[in-house]
Amino acid sequence: MAGRETLEELVRLQGERVRGLKQQKASTEQIEEEVAKLLKLKAQLGPDEGKHKFVLKTPKGTRDYSPRQMAVREKVFDVIIGCFKRHGAEVIDTPVFELKETLTGKYGEDSKLIYDLKDQGGELLSLRYDLTVPFARYLAMNKLTNIKRYHIAKVYRRDNPAMTRGRYREFYQCDFDIAGQFDPMIPDAECLKIMCEILSSLQIGDFLVKVNDRRILDGLFAICGVPDTKFRTICSSVDKLDKMSWEEVKNEMVGEKGLAPEVADRIGDYVQQHGGVSLVEQLLQDPKLSQNKQALEGLGDLKLLFEYLTLFGVADKISFDLSLARGLDYYTGVIYEAVLLQPPAQAGEEPLGVGSVAAGGRYDGLVGMFDPKGRKVPCVGLSIGVERIFSIVEQRLEALEEKVRTTETQVLVASAQKKLLEERLKLVSELWDAGIKAELLYKKNPKLLNQLQYCEEAGIPLVAIIGEQELKDGVVKLRSVTSREEVSAGREAAGPGPCTIRAGPGPGPGPFKTG
Repeated sequence: MAGRETLEELVRLQGERVRGLKQQKASTEQIEEEVAKLLKLKAQLGPDEGKHKFVLKTPKGTRDYSPRQMAVREKVFDVIIGCFKRHGAEVIDTPVFELKETLTGKYGEDSKLIYDLKDQGGELLSLRYDLTVPFARYLAMNKLTNIKRYHIAKVYRRDNPAMTRGRYREFYQCDFDIAGQFDPMIPDAECLKIMCEILSSLQIGDFLVKVNDRRILDGLFAICGVPDTKFRTICSSVDKLDKMSWEEVKNEMVGEKGLAPEVADRIGDYVQQHGGVSLVEQLLQDPKLSQNKQALEGLGDLKLLFEYLTLFGVADKISFDLSLARGLDYYTGVIYEAVLLQPPAQAGEEPLGVGSVAAGGRYDGLVGMFDPKGRKVPCVGLSIGVERIFSIVEQRLEALEEKVRTTETQVLVASAQKKLLEERLKLVSELWDAGIKAELLYKKNPKLLNQLQYCEEAGIPLVAIIGEQELKDGVVKLRSVTSREEVSAGREAAGPGPCTIRAGPGPGPGPFKTG
């Protein structure tokens, strides 16, 4: 019994610690760690008088979204979808889980982050890791050789979440891809143009799009002396240069991946360079790199890409960065990643990249992996990192204390006197039937002041007020919530169909028509 009392006391103290951390607004990781300890102690305590106790929480790396947060998300999605449609994309959808073999071997070192599902029907399944591999499977399965599509859906990664930075285990991806055999760099340039359009429209701050080419990287590794078998793993190390110093990356290459130190140094001479089209031209003259066929092809395409980006008016947002590697195995050509820039701390310093918000590239071999005859369908695409964008937009709105409307109601049907519920119900129904977004309070006899206050709180712009006099005159009194101006509007019902409300003469917000 004494042992149980001790455990109960430990549970109580740990519970207080968790509550204290929440009040102090400690980091999510710290709170989750202490909650895990609390659950462990409770498990040791065992069942208490037949009651099952559990902690109400979302699974690690996931979150709920309030109406306010969803309103922000919908606005962001509207901007993204609007851009995709403006560029002529069709929309598709695929299952949230795939056959495990569909996803296996497509993500390099990141394959360990795939969620495998328990076999419950004779098939080994996994939750989708991204939207690109399912898209390639879709193309091969339907024998499609030409499509421009977008796909917005949730993906899943068994990652170590950092929720304060918009990194989750369940999150949305917004993908745009162009599949088909086209002249070089035209679709690639459009993808970069789309990326710039979306990030500019969302007004989340200055950004830079880093561009490189997998063929340049492979050629660079070859001339530096990297064995063929180590290309992908060294590529993965180079990709960490945006988060780690060159010395740390070099130590990983040499210490963990067995690369010769002099080979790593030769790689370092190249991958620490970045610039514009002038750097492309400089490398085309490089005595070693220009002798490598793959690198030469990649540099030639990048030169052409910069020409098209200049015509699209976005070349000033693009930087050729040799450290960009994109760890995923399926990329075959041009790769790119957009980062938000932090203003320089000192005058003359370069702005700092504070996180990736979009990425993509060319993957010409992925569809062929699924096609029984190995037929290739060239593809290029991009993915917008919406979770990071949502975090930034939310923080900005909180800092500005900006009010966000969570409904789209256009008018509240109100009454100025008692015993008019039936009339309010009739009018609101007519408005709904006419396609107007309308509401009423769920009370028989609400006070007019309460109805007006509800409009102010919910951001509803208009109130349609009916009283005994209005019913007698066959009108509705329309009131603007912000200006408080009123106007009487004629109410005509044409049989069972929608009504038309027309504003009469006098001051007010103007005509309000339905139907």
